[in-house]
Amino acid sequence: MLKLAAIVGPTAVGKSHIAIQIAQMMGTEIISCDSMQVYRGMDIGTAKVTGKEQKLVKHHLIDIVDVDSEYNVAEYQKAAQELIRDINQRNKIPLLVGGTGLYYQSVVDNYQLFPQESTAAVRKKYMEESDLKGIDFLYEKLQHIDPVYAEKISPNDRKRIVRALEVFELTGKPFSHFQVKKENTYQLAAAGLYLERKILYQRIENRVEEMLGNGFIEEVEKLLDSGYNLNHKPMQALGYKQVSSYLQGFITREQMADDIKRETRRFAKRQFTWFNRDPRINWFDVSKFSDSEELAAKISEFLEGQLQGMSK
Repeated sequence: MLKLAAIVGPTAVGKSHIAIQIAQMMGTEIISCDSMQVYRGMDIGTAKVTGKEQKLVKHHLIDIVDVDSEYNVAEYQKAAQELIRDINQRNKIPLLVGGTGLYYQSVVDNYQLFPQESTAAVRKKYMEESDLKGIDFLYEKLQHIDPVYAEKISPNDRKRIVRALEVFELTGKPFSHFQVKKENTYQLAAAGLYLERKILYQRIENRVEEMLGNGFIEEVEKLLDSGYNLNHKPMQALGYKQVSSYLQGFITREQMADDIKRETRRFAKRQFTWFNRDPRINWFDVSKFSDSEELAAKISEFLEGQLQGMSK
């Protein structure tokens, strides 16, 4: 059975930095598990690892598509599975790192994703309904017909909400019905990073200010100048949507920063709720360690111990 290690947790907890240290200790390669870091040109707002950091450890599934490309969980799953096989064949352990719960689950539980036909007329109907009545109205409708899938996605993810409603109308079955798990595909050792909420929220506030000070606004401006806009799904991502609104004069800079911080706090809460449902994840409180090296060493010891134990 193929081996797979993973490091997950909410945004701003420090996954990328710790993962690089762990990868160096274990001699692994990192597979990004972030639905936004696949896009080229979206660097600061996604807290993407730098080119220098990528030279320290081999990273995969970063900067692989343009912002106007359609990229989904099925494509990610296929690419990640191929990488896991390849890295194992080279006698290394792939290290899955990130905070996109659906991407993580699709890989570790080998979801069997069945593509469904798409009907433009049905999709258009729900898109217009979203414009008229708001995304909250559609999300409530999804919660009623498919509470399982509704819990898995963001209440603001219009594309996935519309897709799930479309599938239900076409098939009469909830979208979650088509997502079949095939557990125990890998020898999985998973570590989760967390911080007490007050500490994490302060980190989020600090990171948002750092991003804005390090060129996030200019990054979004460059994307807009390149012809991308809110009609492209990645531009609706957390932070990018708010900065776009600011640049177009709809909100003030202060409102923009406050909105990003608030939505990031909510996002972090949803991430932790998602991952905390998985009993296979062993959680590490980042604040209990004197420095990142001590934490990385402890997690490396845990991951290697778990994988060796499974092999016996």
